[in-house]
Amino acid sequence: MLVSLHVKNLALIDETEVTFQDGLNILTGETGAGKSVIIGSVNLALGGRADKEMIRTGAEYALVELIFQISNPKQIQMIQEMDIPMEEDGTLLIQRKIMANRNVSKAGGENVTSRTLKDLAGVLIDIHGQHEHQSLFHIKKHMELLDDFGKAELEPVKTKIREVYHAYGTIKQQLSETVDDKEKEREIALAEFEVQEIADAKLQPGEDETLEADYMKMVNSRKIASAMGIVHGLTGSTEGDGAGELMGRAARELRTVTGYDPSLEDLEETLIHIDNLLNDFNRSISDYMSDMEFDEEDFARAEERLNRINHLKSKYGDSIEKILAYEKEQNKKLENLRDYEQYRTQLQTELEKKRDTLDKLCGKASTIRKKYAIQLAERMTNALLDLNFLEVRFEIQVRPKEGEYTTAGYDEVEFMISTNPGEPIKSLCNVASGGELSRIMLALKTVLAEKDEIETLIFDEIDAGISGKTAWKVSEQLAILGKNHQIISITHLPQIAAMADTHFVISKRVENGTTVTNIERIESGQEIQELARLLGGEMITDAVVNNAKEMKDLAMKHKQMESKF
Repeated sequence: MLVSLHVKNLALIDETEVTFQDGLNILTGETGAGKSVIIGSVNLALGGRADKEMIRTGAEYALVELIFQISNPKQIQMIQEMDIPMEEDGTLLIQRKIMANRNVSKAGGENVTSRTLKDLAGVLIDIHGQHEHQSLFHIKKHMELLDDFGKAELEPVKTKIREVYHAYGTIKQQLSETVDDKEKEREIALAEFEVQEIADAKLQPGEDETLEADYMKMVNSRKIASAMGIVHGLTGSTEGDGAGELMGRAARELRTVTGYDPSLEDLEETLIHIDNLLNDFNRSISDYMSDMEFDEEDFARAEERLNRINHLKSKYGDSIEKILAYEKEQNKKLENLRDYEQYRTQLQTELEKKRDTLDKLCGKASTIRKKYAIQLAERMTNALLDLNFLEVRFEIQVRPKEGEYTTAGYDEVEFMISTNPGEPIKSLCNVASGGELSRIMLALKTVLAEKDEIETLIFDEIDAGISGKTAWKVSEQLAILGKNHQIISITHLPQIAAMADTHFVISKRVENGTTVTNIERIESGQEIQELARLLGGEMITDAVVNNAKEMKDLAMKHKQMESKF
């Protein structure tokens, strides 16, 4: 779950920290107070788009920190597979610092990319944005949601489909690239030249690194010789002030007094040992200098060989390994070009095999989708009835389009719905209103939450387009969902706010001539006042306060009844 959020210098936020709880966390506040900034900062910390305009005016940087407490074994395993370190107690700290010229992201104390943060977000949290329900107008979203529902059984098949589909596409592309006789001869001549050029070089893996090291040594031989000569003199005993001479004198002086104090023998032994080490070092320097020979011919050969290797690198690859791999590819190409008809026949045979395999895998995926479509449709119907749809028919059509392959198979998936008695079932894309879409998306999130491992769900105004009894039904559904998940939800509706297990109020005020957004947790007495504000607006009468108390009592009774089941 998301334990805490710390935000500094972001938009209207100076600095604030929020500690979230289990169950249903509700955020309310006046329009424009900055509620979406709070939720947006979570999204930002998890790899959302960031730019310097988000930094609070006058500040050098913006900072968002999230602390998660993770206990689910599957989530822990997925995070470990991403090589992200966690504390032994399951705590994970995520930080994102936004500066004028760059952003720095960290997870578990180590720098990570925005892509890694997004992958991590997919493991830890599900954020429902203000307008996400509108994605249901796009039919591609329908397959994505169905596939999420059947992910455990479907994903292994989809992985194989992607592999075969890419191989199938590659072969298809190769077959489309026809070569006439004249072009074939040109390509053969070019490939033969390239293969011969590489073969004549007789390249050995790693030889360029050895050559570069030797070449660098020869280029700097005079500087090396000069430095080594100085080192040899300073550490030797041939010069009066050399370290070797001084060490010898020190040893001799110490030896003259060890007979008077036996405790000095250890110091004498240590000094002799240092003297021996220094002599060994000095002899090694001398040997190195003796072996240093600058041969003009060796230098010329090394330079010529390096030039040749670098020339090949500029043409065929930036390493010897890549050059040799290119040579292998061109040899294969020559073999195919010289027997072109057999090559195309072989490609055609491989294409048919891949098509057969792809067709079987797509058929398997389609069968799995149809099975889960029935299950999801049944669960969705029940969930929608719980969300105050008077009568609803919900179906999921899985329409195979054999031969029209994609990386997900050959199916087209479409959600179909009828929300009123007597109405024919139609595509969800054509019939649902904004308020209906909000509830449909909540129903989908509820059903899918039971299937996945994500513990924290964030809803940014899931109540769009609803009111009255429907709002109560939505709040009841959020409370049920909060029994097994951590829910963080922004709302304008008192019916939903009344169901909060933990209630936060977001406000905006002016400090020192600057607008500041603040968030604080409120307790039971303050909750009534906030519900009254949501109910009555500017004028909060005793009747409005009593209504707020009654609404909170009804919410508490509902939660107590649910806790018995």
